[in-house]
Amino acid sequence: MRLILPVLTVVAALVALWYIAAVPMNIKGVLVEAERAGAEVTPPGAAERRDMRSFALVAQNGFAIPATWAQERPRLPAPHQVAVELWETTVEKRITSKRSLIYHAWITLSATLLGFAIGSAAGVLLAVGILYNRAMDMSVMPWAIASQTIPILAIAPMIIVVLNSVGVQGLLPKAMISAYLSFFPVVVGMVKGLRSPDAMQLDLLRTYNASPSQGFWLLRLPASMPYFFTSLKIAAAASLVGAIVGELPTGAVAGLGARLLAGSYYGQTIQIWSALFGAAILAAVLVGIIGLIQRITLKRMGLSQ
Repeated sequence: MRLILPVLTVVAALVALWYIAAVPMNIKGVLVEAERAGAEVTPPGAAERRDMRSFALVAQNGFAIPATWAQERPRLPAPHQVAVELWETTVEKRITSKRSLIYHAWITLSATLLGFAIGSAAGVLLAVGILYNRAMDMSVMPWAIASQTIPILAIAPMIIVVLNSVGVQGLLPKAMISAYLSFFPVVVGMVKGLRSPDAMQLDLLRTYNASPSQGFWLLRLPASMPYFFTSLKIAAAASLVGAIVGELPTGAVAGLGARLLAGSYYGQTIQIWSALFGAAILAAVLVGIIGLIQRITLKRMGLSQ
């Protein structure tokens, strides 16, 4: 309870701020609708209200505050509107329906998991190479760091166009973008973890005449596990971002990125926010699963966190 209460307090404060922010964000649209319905609005006329501050309009038209939380297409939807949309698109829709958020989440998750696997494997292999090869240490790591300075929105269309030109379409282009984002934290984490044993531990292995491979499997790899799982959590979230971004330039019709695109095209802000929350929930689930595997693995290895 001591852990849950502070979290609930922060969540409640954020929800309250969200409701408060929705009032000035939506007030002008609400007043336009109210005026069209015959209500008395101060000041009358959309032209007069256009340059007025939102807080002044709220102060002069307090009756319109409840309506700011119930607009069909608000600038900023209220929390309960997003919650209702999430409920309707997850529980009340069949999973196979294209209007189901679970269906779109599964499409994005497929590319995320494939890209996460590719990026993690590439990151581990590069980390091992950097550890044992000085040339790779001097060349690969700077290039890996430099690669992350390129905006993903700029490189994603290039990857998709190049792969499409050689006949590679569908899931793999999105997975490659996910792998591009996920390999870097794994490289950095594994290099740090593999180099974490101190000089005394390494000297002890030399005293026992252990081979480099024995030193890797018996000392370096076990010591790197806490770093490895931490980097996997970051990589999983980055993979999900990469999969969503990969859906944007392709004009995809399925996936969380497609839901974001469709919502922006048709002004469905509630749909956009529900897709964002769906992505956040999916990322939290992935990180939670990795955290559970981490606790089980480290406990079996006798390593404390």
